This record gives sequence, structure tokens and C-alpha cells, in this order.
Amino acid sequence: MTSKVMTAAEPAKFGDYLELTKPRLSLLSVITALVGYLSARPPFIPGELLAVIIGTSLAAGGVAALNQWMEHETDARMKRTADRPIPTGKVATGSAFVLGMIMCIIALGVIFVKVNGLAAIFTLLTIAAYLGWYTPAKRWSYWSTEIGALAGAFPPLIGWAAGEGRVSALGWILFGILFFWQIPHFMAVAWIYRRDYAAVNFPMLPVRDEAGGRVAGWALVNTVALIVVSVLPAALGLAGRCYLGVTLLLGAWFLWRAVMFIRAENRDLAARKLFLTSIAYLPLQLGALVADRLIFSA
Repeated sequence: MTSKVMTAAEPAKFGDYLELTKPRLSLLSVITALVGYLSARPPFIPGELLAVIIGTSLAAGGVAALNQWMEHETDARMKRTADRPIPTGKVATGSAFVLGMIMCIIALGVIFVKVNGLAAIFTLLTIAAYLGWYTPAKRWSYWSTEIGALAGAFPPLIGWAAGEGRVSALGWILFGILFFWQIPHFMAVAWIYRRDYAAVNFPMLPVRDEAGGRVAGWALVNTVALIVVSVLPAALGLAGRCYLGVTLLLGAWFLWRAVMFIRAENRDLAARKLFLTSIAYLPLQLGALVADRLIFSA
């Protein structure tokens, strides 16, 4: 690790800083915030919509940069993260800290001034929960995955608060969908990379459960909870039959993958399939809700 840092004498490039913001992961936060905003069906205000996009993009990127600043030592010891900008010496730790702080501060300012105070509060909660609770919890808490899921479920509330000025039932249902989706998603990821996490002594369930039965069982429990919460919009009359049909089909697919993860044989392969299914499930599920709210239930 030291040799990598010492030989990286060239100034950081734009691409290095961009990588520091984890653009693909940050895009997920932006999309889920937009799902909340559009599902609230606000009047079309281009400036407000743009502020939501810019604010959540800056907040997500800033959190990613600060997260890597906080975890650069453990990142350097894991194969899946050793090539990140700070462990490789492409970006200095001080630069990562400054970039992350500036992005988070500007994000809060944009959302507070151009959107509303409640959306800014949820943005602040997202930042605080991820950096102040989840990131340090990975080192000491058995429940770090669930804490991370809580932090990751706030973006739809940012969007809903931006669109409605408050958070009504469907906004909290979106929060629940994001929360329960993350558990099987991260259980699959953590099982695939369990040896990396064990190398840095993260006490998460896939590290403690070497056989994987409890990991798969917990993924299944939360998949069932996800399906139940996802049906609520239709059950409460907040979405129509088209949404319900798509939800049941996607839920059956996700449930099948979670059940396959339970089987001891080929668990590594089942984990990868569950992970890929979770990646496809979320945009399809949320897209169905937005389409139903804007087109079929308008």
C-alpha cells in the first residue's frame, strides 16, 4: 500500500475526483429522490426539480467522498476497494475531505434555499446517518447493514418533502421499500465479499455466519417484508391495478432468488443471482409506481 501512495506523484485528475464521488451509487440516491418527488405529483416547477437533482447529486457525492476519507485505511486492505482513489494515492486524504465537505454544504444550501426546509432536514439526516452512524458502525456493530439501510432509505423522503412540503403515507412507504430492499441486496454483496470484510474485522452477519444459513434467512425475511410493503400503495388506494400486477410479478421473481439463496449448495452463485435480481428489481418497481401515479392514476 505504501509503495502505491509514494509513487503516485502526479496531481489528481478530474476522473479521480469523479471516482471519489461514486457516481453510480450516487445516481441511485438521485433517482430515488426523484421517484419520491414525482410520486408526490407536484406542480411542474423546473427550478425546483433542478434544485432537487443538483442538491441530491451533491449530497450523495459528498457523502461518498467523506466515506472514503473515513475508510481509506480499511479500503486499502480489501481487494474490492484497494484501487479506490485514496488507497492508490491518486487523491490526497485532505483533498477528499475538503471536496466532500464542500459538496455536502452546497447541497444543504441549494435544497434549503431553492426547495424547502423539510427537504433540507432529510438531506441533513441522510448525511449524518451515513457518516455519523453507519460508517463507524461498520467497525463495531452487528447491525451495521441495517443501519446503512436506514441511511440509504432517506432520499425518497427528500424528494417527497420537496414535492409536497410534508411526508404523507406513500412517502413513508417508499422509505420502507428502500429500507427492506437494501437488506437482501447487501446480504448478497456481503456474502460474495465476506472474506474481504473478515480481513478488516467488520462484524457483519456474513462474517460471523460462516455457513451462510442465517445470512440467507435474513435476506429472505426482508424480501418478504419488501413485497408486503410494496403492495401497500395498491392496498391503500394510492396506486392502481397496473402497479399491483407489476409488483406481484417482480416480488415473485425476487422471492424466488431469495429462496434459492437459502439452499446450501451453490450459495455463492445464488448470491450473485440475488444481487443481480435486486439491481434489476428496484428501477422496475419504482418505475412502475411513478408511471402508475403520473399516467394511470392521474
